[in-house]
Amino acid sequence: MSKRILIAPLNWGLGHATRCIPIINELINNNFEPVIGSDGSALSLLRKEFPMLEAVELPSYNINYSKKGSYFKLKLIFNIPSMASAIKNENNFIKQFVKTHNIEGIISDNRLGLYCKQVPCVIMTHQLNVLSGNTTWLSTKLHQQFINRFDECWIPDFKGDKNLSGTLGHSKNISISTKYIGPLSRFKKIASEMKYDLMVLLSGPEPQRSLLENKLLTDLKSYHGNVVFIKGKIESEQKIKKDEKMIVYNYMTSSELEKAINESRLILSRSGYTTIMDLAKLEKKAFFIPTPGQYEQIYLAKKLKEDFIAPYSFQDNFSIEKLDEVKDFNGFENSTSYTNFQNLFSLF
Repeated sequence: MSKRILIAPLNWGLGHATRCIPIINELINNNFEPVIGSDGSALSLLRKEFPMLEAVELPSYNINYSKKGSYFKLKLIFNIPSMASAIKNENNFIKQFVKTHNIEGIISDNRLGLYCKQVPCVIMTHQLNVLSGNTTWLSTKLHQQFINRFDECWIPDFKGDKNLSGTLGHSKNISISTKYIGPLSRFKKIASEMKYDLMVLLSGPEPQRSLLENKLLTDLKSYHGNVVFIKGKIESEQKIKKDEKMIVYNYMTSSELEKAINESRLILSRSGYTTIMDLAKLEKKAFFIPTPGQYEQIYLAKKLKEDFIAPYSFQDNFSIEKLDEVKDFNGFENSTSYTNFQNLFSLF
Protein backbone atom coordinates (compact mmCIF):
# COMPACT_ATOMS: atom_id res chain seq x y z
CA MET A 1 0.00 0.00 0.00
CA SER A 2 1.11 3.59 -0.69
CA LYS A 3 2.45 5.48 2.28
CA ARG A 4 0.09 8.23 3.43
CA ILE A 5 1.83 11.61 3.76
CA LEU A 6 0.06 14.59 5.33
CA ILE A 7 0.91 17.83 3.52
CA ALA A 8 -0.34 20.89 5.34
CA PRO A 9 0.15 24.56 4.35
CA LEU A 10 -0.49 27.55 6.60
CA ASN A 11 -3.61 29.51 5.68
CA TRP A 12 -1.91 32.91 5.27
CA GLY A 13 -2.99 34.18 1.88
CA LEU A 14 -2.88 31.55 -0.87
CA GLY A 15 0.87 31.30 -1.44
CA HIS A 16 1.60 28.53 1.04
CA ALA A 17 -1.17 26.41 -0.48
CA THR A 18 -0.25 27.00 -4.13
CA ARG A 19 3.42 26.17 -3.65
CA CYS A 20 2.37 22.85 -2.13
CA ILE A 21 0.67 21.89 -5.41
CA PRO A 22 3.90 20.73 -7.13
CA ILE A 23 4.86 18.82 -3.95
CA ILE A 24 1.47 17.05 -3.93
CA ASN A 25 1.83 16.16 -7.61
CA GLU A 26 5.33 14.77 -7.03
CA LEU A 27 4.12 12.71 -4.06
CA ILE A 28 1.52 11.15 -6.35
CA ASN A 29 4.13 10.59 -9.09
CA ASN A 30 6.36 8.81 -6.55
CA ASN A 31 3.57 6.47 -5.39
CA PHE A 32 2.71 8.18 -2.13
CA GLU A 33 -0.85 9.00 -1.05
CA PRO A 34 -1.05 12.69 -0.08
CA VAL A 35 -3.53 13.73 2.59
CA ILE A 36 -4.25 17.47 2.60
CA GLY A 37 -4.54 19.44 5.82
CA SER A 38 -5.24 23.17 6.25
CA ASP A 39 -8.10 25.58 6.91
CA GLY A 40 -9.95 28.48 5.33
CA SER A 41 -9.14 29.59 1.78
CA ALA A 42 -5.98 27.47 1.59
CA LEU A 43 -7.99 24.31 2.24
CA SER A 44 -10.72 25.38 -0.20
CA LEU A 45 -8.18 25.97 -2.95
CA LEU A 46 -6.48 22.59 -2.51
CA ARG A 47 -9.82 20.80 -2.38
CA LYS A 48 -10.67 22.35 -5.75
CA GLU A 49 -7.28 21.34 -7.18
CA PHE A 50 -7.33 17.80 -5.78
CA PRO A 51 -10.95 16.73 -5.29
CA MET A 52 -9.92 13.05 -5.32
CA LEU A 53 -7.66 13.39 -2.24
CA GLU A 54 -8.64 13.14 1.42
CA ALA A 55 -8.60 16.56 3.08
CA VAL A 56 -8.89 17.48 6.75
CA GLU A 57 -9.52 20.82 8.44
CA LEU A 58 -6.79 21.80 10.91
CA PRO A 59 -7.04 24.31 13.78
CA SER A 60 -7.02 27.86 12.42
CA TYR A 61 -4.31 30.37 13.34
CA ASN A 62 -6.88 33.14 12.71
CA ILE A 63 -4.30 35.40 11.10
CA ASN A 64 -5.37 38.78 9.77
CA TYR A 65 -3.83 42.19 9.25
CA SER A 66 -4.68 45.58 10.63
CA LYS A 67 -6.10 48.21 8.29
CA LYS A 68 -3.04 50.38 8.98
CA GLY A 69 0.34 48.88 8.14
CA SER A 70 1.97 50.71 11.04
CA TYR A 71 -0.13 48.59 13.42
CA PHE A 72 0.81 45.29 11.75
CA LYS A 73 3.44 44.22 14.27
CA LEU A 74 1.37 45.42 17.23
CA LYS A 75 -1.62 43.37 16.07
CA LEU A 76 0.56 40.28 15.60
CA ILE A 77 1.86 40.71 19.14
CA PHE A 78 -1.70 40.84 20.44
CA ASN A 79 -2.45 37.70 18.39
CA ILE A 80 0.47 35.71 19.89
CA PRO A 81 -1.65 34.05 22.63
CA SER A 82 -4.28 32.84 20.14
CA MET A 83 -1.58 31.68 17.69
CA ALA A 84 0.22 29.84 20.49
CA SER A 85 -3.05 28.18 21.43
CA ALA A 86 -3.63 27.16 17.79
CA ILE A 87 -0.12 25.69 17.54
CA LYS A 88 -0.71 23.70 20.75
CA ASN A 89 -4.11 22.48 19.50
CA GLU A 90 -2.49 21.57 16.19
CA ASN A 91 0.20 19.52 17.95
CA ASN A 92 -2.38 17.70 20.08
CA PHE A 93 -4.46 17.06 16.96
CA ILE A 94 -1.59 15.62 14.92
CA LYS A 95 -0.56 13.14 17.61
CA GLN A 96 -4.00 11.56 17.41
CA PHE A 97 -4.46 11.99 13.67
CA VAL A 98 -1.23 10.11 12.87
CA LYS A 99 -2.53 7.11 14.82
CA THR A 100 -6.12 7.11 13.59
CA HIS A 101 -5.40 7.84 9.90
CA ASN A 102 -2.26 5.77 9.33
CA ILE A 103 -0.08 8.80 8.51
CA GLU A 104 3.55 7.81 7.83
CA GLY A 105 5.08 11.23 7.22
CA ILE A 106 4.32 14.96 7.53
CA ILE A 107 5.21 17.91 5.30
CA SER A 108 4.26 21.16 7.02
CA ASP A 109 4.45 24.44 5.16
CA ASN A 110 4.95 26.88 8.04
CA ARG A 111 2.43 25.17 10.36
CA LEU A 112 4.58 25.15 13.48
CA GLY A 113 2.67 22.54 15.51
CA LEU A 114 2.72 19.70 12.98
CA TYR A 115 5.58 17.69 14.42
CA CYS A 116 5.25 14.21 15.89
CA LYS A 117 7.93 11.81 17.17
CA GLN A 118 6.15 8.79 15.69
CA VAL A 119 6.78 9.72 12.02
CA PRO A 120 9.34 11.71 9.96
CA CYS A 121 8.35 15.40 9.95
CA VAL A 122 9.45 18.11 7.52
CA ILE A 123 8.86 21.83 7.77
CA MET A 124 9.01 23.77 4.51
CA THR A 125 9.77 27.47 4.83
CA HIS A 126 11.69 30.25 3.11
CA GLN A 127 11.91 32.15 6.40
CA LEU A 128 14.85 30.93 8.44
CA ASN A 129 15.15 34.56 9.50
CA VAL A 130 11.86 36.30 10.34
CA LEU A 131 12.10 40.04 9.80
CA SER A 132 10.19 42.21 12.27
CA GLY A 133 12.14 45.45 12.51
CA ASN A 134 13.95 45.96 15.79
CA THR A 135 12.58 42.64 17.10
CA THR A 136 13.98 40.54 14.24
CA TRP A 137 16.37 38.77 16.62
CA LEU A 138 13.45 37.66 18.80
CA SER A 139 11.04 36.62 16.02
CA THR A 140 13.86 34.70 14.34
CA LYS A 141 14.87 32.95 17.55
CA LEU A 142 11.29 31.90 18.33
CA HIS A 143 10.69 30.67 14.79
CA GLN A 144 13.92 28.67 14.71
CA GLN A 145 13.01 27.01 18.02
CA PHE A 146 9.93 25.57 16.29
CA ILE A 147 11.85 24.66 13.12
CA ASN A 148 14.33 22.66 15.19
CA ARG A 149 11.51 20.41 16.46
CA PHE A 150 11.17 18.87 12.99
CA ASP A 151 13.42 16.25 11.39
CA GLU A 152 14.24 18.28 8.27
CA CYS A 153 13.76 21.78 6.93
CA TRP A 154 13.16 22.23 3.19
CA ILE A 155 13.90 25.70 1.77
CA PRO A 156 12.30 26.43 -1.63
CA ASP A 157 15.22 28.41 -3.02
CA PHE A 158 18.76 28.10 -4.34
CA LYS A 159 21.55 27.61 -1.82
CA GLY A 160 24.13 29.93 -3.41
CA ASP A 161 24.45 33.70 -3.71
CA LYS A 162 22.14 33.86 -6.73
CA ASN A 163 18.82 33.26 -4.98
CA LEU A 164 15.32 34.68 -4.56
CA SER A 165 14.86 34.87 -0.79
CA GLY A 166 18.09 36.62 0.26
CA THR A 167 18.70 36.77 3.99
CA LEU A 168 15.24 35.30 4.69
CA GLY A 169 16.14 31.83 3.50
CA HIS A 170 19.80 31.63 4.43
CA SER A 171 20.97 31.10 8.00
CA LYS A 172 23.67 29.16 9.84
CA ASN A 173 21.69 28.81 13.06
CA ILE A 174 19.46 25.84 12.19
CA SER A 175 20.46 22.69 14.05
CA ILE A 176 18.40 20.20 12.01
CA SER A 177 19.14 19.02 8.47
CA THR A 178 18.36 21.71 5.87
CA LYS A 179 17.83 21.06 2.17
CA TYR A 180 17.59 23.72 -0.54
CA ILE A 181 15.08 22.20 -2.94
CA GLY A 182 14.97 25.01 -5.51
CA PRO A 183 12.10 27.45 -6.14
CA LEU A 184 8.66 25.81 -6.35
CA SER A 185 5.99 26.72 -8.87
CA ARG A 186 2.87 24.97 -10.12
CA PHE A 187 3.29 26.71 -13.50
CA LYS A 188 5.17 26.13 -16.75
CA LYS A 189 6.36 28.74 -19.22
CA ILE A 190 4.34 28.51 -22.44
CA ALA A 191 5.03 30.45 -25.63
CA SER A 192 1.90 32.61 -25.91
CA GLU A 193 0.56 35.62 -27.76
CA MET A 194 0.09 38.59 -25.44
CA LYS A 195 -3.62 39.00 -24.70
CA TYR A 196 -3.39 41.34 -21.72
CA ASP A 197 -1.27 44.45 -21.18
CA LEU A 198 -1.63 44.09 -17.42
CA MET A 199 -2.57 41.36 -14.98
CA VAL A 200 -3.51 42.26 -11.41
CA LEU A 201 -2.90 39.26 -9.18
CA LEU A 202 -4.11 39.64 -5.59
CA SER A 203 -3.76 37.43 -2.54
CA GLY A 204 -3.07 37.71 1.17
CA PRO A 205 -5.08 37.96 4.38
CA GLU A 206 -7.83 40.48 4.95
CA PRO A 207 -8.42 43.35 5.24
CA GLN A 208 -5.37 44.35 3.20
CA ARG A 209 -6.37 42.24 0.19
CA SER A 210 -9.72 44.04 -0.09
CA LEU A 211 -8.16 47.46 0.53
CA LEU A 212 -5.77 47.00 -2.40
CA GLU A 213 -8.52 45.53 -4.58
CA ASN A 214 -10.72 48.59 -4.08
CA LYS A 215 -7.83 51.01 -4.68
CA LEU A 216 -6.71 49.32 -7.90
CA LEU A 217 -10.21 48.96 -9.35
CA THR A 218 -10.52 52.74 -8.99
CA ASP A 219 -7.02 53.58 -10.21
CA LEU A 220 -7.27 51.33 -13.28
CA LYS A 221 -10.13 53.38 -14.72
CA SER A 222 -7.44 55.63 -16.20
CA TYR A 223 -5.31 52.77 -17.56
CA HIS A 224 -5.07 52.53 -21.35
CA GLY A 225 -4.76 48.82 -22.02
CA ASN A 226 -6.37 45.43 -21.61
CA VAL A 227 -6.50 44.23 -17.99
CA VAL A 228 -7.22 40.88 -16.38
CA PHE A 229 -7.90 41.30 -12.66
CA ILE A 230 -7.72 38.26 -10.33
CA LYS A 231 -9.12 39.06 -6.88
CA GLY A 232 -7.75 35.94 -5.19
CA LYS A 233 -11.04 35.18 -3.43
CA ILE A 234 -11.71 31.43 -3.25
CA GLU A 235 -15.48 31.05 -3.42
CA SER A 236 -17.85 28.20 -4.26
CA GLU A 237 -18.32 29.37 -7.86
CA GLN A 238 -16.14 31.27 -10.28
CA LYS A 239 -17.50 34.76 -11.02
CA ILE A 240 -16.49 36.75 -14.10
CA LYS A 241 -17.28 40.40 -14.81
CA LYS A 242 -16.35 42.02 -18.14
CA ASP A 243 -16.29 45.49 -19.59
CA GLU A 244 -14.51 46.99 -22.60
CA LYS A 245 -10.99 47.03 -21.13
CA MET A 246 -11.10 44.78 -18.07
CA ILE A 247 -12.14 41.27 -17.15
CA VAL A 248 -12.40 40.52 -13.41
CA TYR A 249 -12.30 37.05 -11.84
CA ASN A 250 -12.85 36.21 -8.19
CA TYR A 251 -10.38 33.33 -8.68
CA MET A 252 -8.84 31.12 -11.36
CA THR A 253 -7.86 27.47 -11.29
CA SER A 254 -4.16 26.67 -11.69
CA SER A 255 -4.46 25.88 -15.41
CA GLU A 256 -6.44 29.07 -16.09
CA LEU A 257 -4.00 31.18 -14.13
CA GLU A 258 -0.97 29.63 -15.82
CA LYS A 259 -2.44 30.49 -19.23
CA ALA A 260 -3.41 34.03 -18.23
CA ILE A 261 -0.01 34.89 -16.71
CA ASN A 262 1.76 33.59 -19.81
CA GLU A 263 -0.53 35.81 -21.92
CA SER A 264 0.16 38.96 -19.84
CA ARG A 265 2.92 41.49 -20.55
CA LEU A 266 3.12 42.84 -16.99
CA ILE A 267 2.08 41.50 -13.58
CA LEU A 268 1.02 43.82 -10.75
CA SER A 269 0.94 41.99 -7.41
CA ARG A 270 2.05 41.72 -3.81
CA SER A 271 5.69 40.79 -3.30
CA GLY A 272 4.83 37.49 -1.63
CA TYR A 273 7.50 34.84 -1.98
CA THR A 274 5.33 32.28 -3.78
CA THR A 275 4.29 34.88 -6.35
CA ILE A 276 7.96 35.73 -6.86
CA MET A 277 8.79 32.05 -7.46
CA ASP A 278 5.93 31.79 -10.00
CA LEU A 279 6.98 34.90 -11.90
CA ALA A 280 10.60 33.76 -11.95
CA LYS A 281 9.53 30.43 -13.46
CA LEU A 282 7.49 32.22 -16.14
CA GLU A 283 10.17 34.89 -16.75
CA LYS A 284 7.74 37.81 -16.41
CA LYS A 285 8.07 41.52 -15.88
CA ALA A 286 6.42 42.73 -12.68
CA PHE A 287 5.59 45.65 -10.43
CA PHE A 288 5.16 44.97 -6.72
CA ILE A 289 3.09 46.55 -3.94
CA PRO A 290 4.22 44.96 -0.65
CA THR A 291 1.59 44.42 2.02
CA PRO A 292 1.72 47.40 4.41
CA GLY A 293 3.68 46.60 7.56
CA GLN A 294 4.84 43.16 6.41
CA TYR A 295 8.62 43.34 6.72
CA GLU A 296 9.20 40.21 4.63
CA GLN A 297 7.39 41.54 1.56
CA ILE A 298 9.01 44.97 1.90
CA TYR A 299 12.44 43.34 2.11
CA LEU A 300 11.78 41.16 -0.96
CA ALA A 301 10.48 44.14 -2.97
CA LYS A 302 13.60 46.16 -2.10
CA LYS A 303 15.87 43.20 -2.95
CA LEU A 304 14.27 42.77 -6.37
CA LYS A 305 14.63 46.47 -7.09
CA GLU A 306 18.30 46.42 -6.07
CA ASP A 307 18.80 43.40 -8.35
CA PHE A 308 17.24 45.40 -11.25
CA ILE A 309 14.48 42.80 -11.61
CA ALA A 310 11.34 44.79 -10.75
CA PRO A 311 10.27 48.14 -9.23
CA TYR A 312 7.88 48.56 -6.34
CA SER A 313 5.76 51.13 -4.56
CA PHE A 314 4.21 51.35 -1.13
CA GLN A 315 0.44 51.01 -1.27
CA ASP A 316 -0.44 54.56 -0.24
CA ASN A 317 1.98 56.03 -2.80
CA PHE A 318 1.01 53.86 -5.76
CA SER A 319 -0.39 55.38 -8.94
CA ILE A 320 -0.89 53.85 -12.38
CA GLU A 321 1.81 56.14 -13.81
CA LYS A 322 4.42 54.31 -11.71
CA LEU A 323 4.00 51.24 -13.94
CA ASP A 324 6.13 53.08 -16.52
CA GLU A 325 9.16 52.40 -14.30
CA VAL A 326 9.09 48.75 -15.37
CA LYS A 327 10.83 49.59 -18.66
CA ASP A 328 14.04 50.32 -16.72
CA PHE A 329 14.17 46.84 -15.17
CA ASN A 330 15.19 43.46 -16.58
CA GLY A 331 12.32 41.35 -15.32
CA PHE A 332 12.73 37.80 -14.08
CA GLU A 333 15.06 35.37 -15.79
CA ASN A 334 14.40 31.74 -14.98
CA SER A 335 17.29 29.97 -13.29
CA THR A 336 16.59 26.32 -13.98
CA SER A 337 16.45 24.13 -10.91
CA TYR A 338 16.08 20.38 -10.73
CA THR A 339 14.81 18.79 -7.57
CA ASN A 340 15.38 15.07 -7.11
CA PHE A 341 12.05 14.36 -5.43
CA GLN A 342 12.74 10.65 -5.22
CA ASN A 343 15.78 11.42 -3.10
CA LEU A 344 13.92 14.11 -1.15
CA PHE A 345 11.06 11.75 -0.27
CA SER A 346 13.46 9.01 0.85
CA LEU A 347 13.02 10.43 4.36
CA PHE A 348 9.62 8.72 4.42
